Amino acid sequence: MVYKTLFPALVCWVCLSITANAQQKLDDLLAGEMTSLVTTYKTLHANPELSGREGKTAALVAKELRALGYEVTERVGKYDQPGQPGQPEMTGYGVVAILKNGAGPTVLVRADMDGLPVEEKTGLPYASKVKTKNDTGQEVSVMHACGHDVHVASLLTTAKLLAQLKDQWKGTLMLVAQPAEEIGRGAKAMIDDGLYTRFPRPDYLLGLHAAPVAAGTVAYASGYFLASSDSVDITIRGVGGHGARPETTKDPVVMAAQVVLALQTIISRENSPFEPAVVSVGSIHGGAKHNIIPDEVHLQLTVRTYKEEVRKNVLAAIERIVKGVALTAGVPARLAPIVEFSEGSPSTFNDPELAARLGATLEKTFGAKNVLKAPPVMNSEDFGRFGLEGHKIPGFFFYVGVFDPAQVAESVKTGVQLPSNHSSLFAPPQPEPALRTAVKGMIAAVLELMNK
Repeated sequence: MVYKTLFPALVCWVCLSITANAQQKLDDLLAGEMTSLVTTYKTLHANPELSGREGKTAALVAKELRALGYEVTERVGKYDQPGQPGQPEMTGYGVVAILKNGAGPTVLVRADMDGLPVEEKTGLPYASKVKTKNDTGQEVSVMHACGHDVHVASLLTTAKLLAQLKDQWKGTLMLVAQPAEEIGRGAKAMIDDGLYTRFPRPDYLLGLHAAPVAAGTVAYASGYFLASSDSVDITIRGVGGHGARPETTKDPVVMAAQVVLALQTIISRENSPFEPAVVSVGSIHGGAKHNIIPDEVHLQLTVRTYKEEVRKNVLAAIERIVKGVALTAGVPARLAPIVEFSEGSPSTFNDPELAARLGATLEKTFGAKNVLKAPPVMNSEDFGRFGLEGHKIPGFFFYVGVFDPAQVAESVKTGVQLPSNHSSLFAPPQPEPALRTAVKGMIAAVLELMNK
């Protein structure tokens, strides 16, 4: 009777002891890698590459993973050349690395590699000074303004430590270094190039993202986390003429103004208030002189939603409104407006059951006070595409804080916002805490899913 009473407690104590020992082993291994991890991060930060041009970054990733014993495949992903639809396909710079360790689940861990056309103004000694020509031939500065350098550097160290911890997990580890996230094309390109046919189809998906919260903390949501994203290009065509004789024209400027206002009714009158959606006009250009009515006006929109049916309805409404305004204005059929959709990414959905499981794992790893339940946001990512339509593969995506906790506390006190992702000022002031948290959090998630 005494044996039966004590046995559960004994088992519990043994489990806790094993967990504590494993955690200490991970901490010791990670401490020994921090110098190399920070060096790699600074190298990546100082040498960003634009979307679709991540050749040097991909080569670095492939070289490092091969040296660790992973089976590495480069140049995964094919898509039309950016800005040149209809031109020959361009081979992407996706990297897939496989490490098999017996029977067990297949877990995909993803990091995106591309930088942004932003001039860095952080003042860091390793700040990017890279300049290059974009797809239109314009010279632009390039910066890791979205934290993808954190993602890649932490992926490499995660890969190294998991290779050293093979006694603690079973299954197939699938690491994906993804290009072209910032233009919403990289994940699709890799899937279209046989990511799930040439390589094992994963049972789980894991990803992380640097975020403007306190270093040492992580954040996640259950269910919808990040919105889908679509870019819409609209060309409103009219009949130009003299500004003094508008009756002889079909004025695209007036039509554009009507379109901008009418688009707002999609959210206020066509979409349920219980289904979040955003339609924003970010650019409008037309005309060249005071007294000339132009032939065309160009608009650029961004659309954000969560549910796929809401997304389809909003996009259909945009096209219907644009064409309806032109029809009302009497524009001839040969000059019907042109509506083009591009850079589409589905929403990022954290499987609720998986989120509960891994959220608890993160709390054990970092302490409950350092794990935040984040609200869904309208920012977008193409990580959700790896789950396939209908969220067929359960995934978990979480934020990793990058800013000094004192900075965050001061921001809360004063109300002055910290630099956000895509800002010329976005970068960890001290990279060590963010990198340590990223590696530790990802390894904890992998070991939970692949535990022996």
